[in-house]
Amino acid sequence: MSQEDGGERRRRRTGPPPRLTLDTPVTYLKGVGPARAESLARLGIRVAGDLLRHVPHRYEDASTVTPIAHAAVGADVTVLGQVIATGVLPTRKGLRVFQAVIKDASGLLELAWPGQPFLERTITKGDWLLCTGEVRFHHGRRLQPREFVNLGPGDESTLEGRVLAVYPATEGLSVRWLRTLVEQHLDALLPLVKEPLPPALLADAQVVPLPDALRRVHRPASVADARIGRTRLAWEELFCVHLLHRRANEVAREARTGTPFENRRLLTRQLRDMLPFDLTGAQKRAVREIVSDLCSPRRMHRLLQGDVGSGKTVVALFASLLVMENGWQAAMMAPTELLAEQHARTAERLLAPLGVTPVLLTGRLGAKDRRAALTRLASVEPVLAVGTHALFQADVAFARLGLVVIDEQHRFGVEQRAALGAKGADGAQPDVLLMTATPIPRSLALTLYGDLDVSTLDERPPGRQPITTVHRREAARARVFEFVRSELEAGRQAYVVYPVIEASEKTDLKDATTMYEALVAGPLAGTRVALLHGRLPVDERDTIMRAFRDGEIQVLVATTVIEVGIDVPNATVMVIEHPERFGLSQLHQLRGRVGRGPGQSYCILLGDVGTEAGARLQIIVGSDDGFEIARADLRLRGMGDLFGARQSGLPAFRIADPVQDEDLNESARVAAEQLLERDPMLSRSEHAGLRQLLTVGYQRALELFRVG
Repeated sequence: MSQEDGGERRRRRTGPPPRLTLDTPVTYLKGVGPARAESLARLGIRVAGDLLRHVPHRYEDASTVTPIAHAAVGADVTVLGQVIATGVLPTRKGLRVFQAVIKDASGLLELAWPGQPFLERTITKGDWLLCTGEVRFHHGRRLQPREFVNLGPGDESTLEGRVLAVYPATEGLSVRWLRTLVEQHLDALLPLVKEPLPPALLADAQVVPLPDALRRVHRPASVADARIGRTRLAWEELFCVHLLHRRANEVAREARTGTPFENRRLLTRQLRDMLPFDLTGAQKRAVREIVSDLCSPRRMHRLLQGDVGSGKTVVALFASLLVMENGWQAAMMAPTELLAEQHARTAERLLAPLGVTPVLLTGRLGAKDRRAALTRLASVEPVLAVGTHALFQADVAFARLGLVVIDEQHRFGVEQRAALGAKGADGAQPDVLLMTATPIPRSLALTLYGDLDVSTLDERPPGRQPITTVHRREAARARVFEFVRSELEAGRQAYVVYPVIEASEKTDLKDATTMYEALVAGPLAGTRVALLHGRLPVDERDTIMRAFRDGEIQVLVATTVIEVGIDVPNATVMVIEHPERFGLSQLHQLRGRVGRGPGQSYCILLGDVGTEAGARLQIIVGSDDGFEIARADLRLRGMGDLFGARQSGLPAFRIADPVQDEDLNESARVAAEQLLERDPMLSRSEHAGLRQLLTVGYQRALELFRVG
């Protein structure tokens, strides 16, 4: 290094700090050295302005001060007192405890901070401390502060309680240090903040301006005040995400050139007239949305979501027939051979009056049948192909593939879905309809699947009997299996589901393997029982499921491998042991394995559970609405647990929670759509701040909303 270079570095190091701006690196802030700057970067704080967006995740309400004399043992209180004595005391185990005694006009109270002797350097006699925590008995009353603020020496009449912000922290940075850092710079940073949203938009959304919101979240007068500020920030975050979604979706649509089919109303009308049931309003709406997509010059990329038994397959058949009556081919892919066979049987039954016979392609086909299937797909005749991943194998060639329907789409990888999409004629991409039986609230679906249009089936077809669901304690086990046996004697079938395959020393859970043997030797002796779990070879699993479907097996003792299963109309009882080990949506999916036929069906949740788990299970007992259950499950378990972190595609929102903020999310979505209808390119002058916000603050969100 030259002398000149070294001198320049010294000048930069020793020169006056730059004037504080929102873009000032945190290394120039007082008390922030290289190590702390590195820790701040882990929290996403690299420049001074990032401090404002580092929002507290909760608050300690220390606004109501309790006189020290009234701080009773066992009470959680906030006290304000002046330090009259301090000291560090060692314990017999070698732990050093910093102690202080504070007083107010009513009395004295001892404070203790185990393992924090360094506080002796910052808390001295004469300081006023605002402390919150539980009062315990230890040679008298003692409070171990959960949170505290050193207000320094001063006049008691000017001091008061306050709401304490609790910030997300990281190793090397305490909550108190972060609170102090923000407080030191808040007055200088807030005047630099400019409102990026037009006043009319703020008024319509009924949220406060940005500088006011930031002041409220960092220095709230009350918890309600902080909530007002957070609402503005959460709404802005959701609004920007929906703007980016919609813009990205529009761009993707323009790039997705497809085949504009004509709604000829030939096969589709015949199917409607010959259906043995009426379509629900939701099915009719979904069909209209899909027909509109198929007749557009843009390629369809739509998600059809609906509860178990809501009629997704019939909607997919209407889409397939529209493509076929235009002389093209359709393919429906399912994750298992059994489900593919079921779809093929359903299609064959409903389409037989139209003279349409689907082609089934799975790995089980013999060589002769496979060659016949491949020949039909390679010819130019319109055809509906139904199959598994066998549909996208290298030797499968479609002559004119116009539509791909993928059932339980989350069970296929991105590469598998793309491989089937590449089977289009002359490399052209076919229209794509994805289906899922995991229902989620519509506004959340639009947040989850940003690059998809979403159709929702939220009505149950008429004639389906509700499933009677009950929770029974362990003491009722004998009666439960007596009931199961009575259903078997009446010619019905049953499932018994367990959370684990085999016993483990780490848990005392009943397992499928052990309980299968116990049931066969005990309450279900003499009946035809089979064991099914994920460790069995796929062929063996399929053989067992076929035998159960055909009535050769009366009871299936299983794990959650049956969660996405096939229809067995004769199965009327579902017993789920250790129901507290399953999420609500998973319990609902399992329950959906029964109730597929005309007979009354039952779901019995069996086992002793705690108060909290019991209250959670009452949600399943009291509701058969998959959307409401999913909403409750999302609130209880979180989005990552329900969908899987990568599968959900959800970004790590810094402030908003699309589940807890469902109403806010819907408001933001509507506002984004209306704004883009008025100004699609955000080119108006009043949207300059919004364009800057999207470019700088939220552009990375685009990367987080891809489902492939």
